[in-house]
Amino acid sequence: MALMLISFDVDNYDEWKELFDSDPGGRKSVAKGHRISRSVDNPNEIFLSVEYASANDARTVLARLQEAGVFQRAQPKLGPAITEIVEETTY
Repeated sequence: MALMLISFDVDNYDEWKELFDSDPGGRKSVAKGHRISRSVDNPNEIFLSVEYASANDARTVLARLQEAGVFQRAQPKLGPAITEIVEETTY
């Protein structure tokens, strides 16, 4: 399992969410799911985690996002980073 992790500082969450939901990289056809978190102290600070079956799937979507110019419209504060899960525990 792999994750694409990205953090954004946005001016308007609703506008960013509309861009995300429009799926410019075709993530919905490849990804297994996603999680969006917002900072408690700054709701315009967004943390995004998208789960993929493999790092290659994540790289494919990342390339599509770059080709579509998404990161020029919503510039990441951190990432995008593609990671592999090495441990997962639920409490």
